[in-house]
Amino acid sequence: MTDSQPRIGVTMGDPAGIGPEVIVKAYRQLRDAGRPIVIGDGDVLVAATEVCKSDLGVEQVESVDDAQFDSGAIPVLDLDNVGTLARGEVREEYGAASLEYIERAIELAQAGEIDGITTAPINKQATKLAGSTYAGHTGLLADRTDTTEYAMMLIESDLRVTHVSTHVPLREACEQVTTSSVHSTIRLTAEALSDLGIEDPAVGVAGLNPHASDGGLLGDTEATEIDPAIERAQAEGIDAIGPESPDTVYVRAAQGEFDCVVSMYHDQGHIPIKMVGFSSGEAVSGVNVTIGLPIIRTSVDHGTAFDIAGTGVASERSLLDAFDVAADMARARGE
Repeated sequence: MTDSQPRIGVTMGDPAGIGPEVIVKAYRQLRDAGRPIVIGDGDVLVAATEVCKSDLGVEQVESVDDAQFDSGAIPVLDLDNVGTLARGEVREEYGAASLEYIERAIELAQAGEIDGITTAPINKQATKLAGSTYAGHTGLLADRTDTTEYAMMLIESDLRVTHVSTHVPLREACEQVTTSSVHSTIRLTAEALSDLGIEDPAVGVAGLNPHASDGGLLGDTEATEIDPAIERAQAEGIDAIGPESPDTVYVRAAQGEFDCVVSMYHDQGHIPIKMVGFSSGEAVSGVNVTIGLPIIRTSVDHGTAFDIAGTGVASERSLLDAFDVAADMARARGE
């Protein structure tokens, strides 16, 4: 990191989606927060500048050190891996290209050439066609960094949530609520909050059952699995509180009572975040952070939006937020 300006690799995502466009629209503001270098396809990025009617140029570079961050051009580590561009289409070659961007970004972060990664959205159908067995970025990042304990944190304004499980069927998600998994998520959450500069964070822990089982009337998972996990975390000095009723804990967190809520499964955490981030009628915002990794990775909290790709109307708000979080975490780790 140079002069407190972290170098963040921004992966382009699926070439047929809105990733290239939001990068172009966000770029000037990204430079205010750090030193962004795009990892993608140079020709696709040039096409995105045309769609967005941007006066920015595109600087195709072979290494991070070659990037000129103070010029009027977007530096792109050009992997030159996209042939014909057909926006809005699910294609194997696009899935393979987006995976290659992620792989290269991981290599650069592990080598210390960049201080963090911010990812534009990929299309899971396209990556599956390309042979990937991962449900998204997270499993790939964990495998490539030999990480066994990790979790997803979503950030929207002052509301933060993490998840014990994410992309699994609900029945399986319930089975994954064990003392070990809940404790691990609480610990990773507390560490990530410290990375975000929050001192002595308060971690609210949601119950699995309605009203956190209401004293055992509505189930026993709270007593048998979640309570022991909270007690273990508290013994380690973590300010973990719960299990709290899932229908009120997120409101309390948004009001400042908790710095983050540990959610038991995907929709339990995603619904309140997206109610806050998507319901204002303004630009979609929100940040996805993979916590527990040895490298920094943040992401937009939206998909490829194939239906509007190529129109130039996609909002760059979430990318700006994700980049800011990555840059802040890089500075905190540097200190």
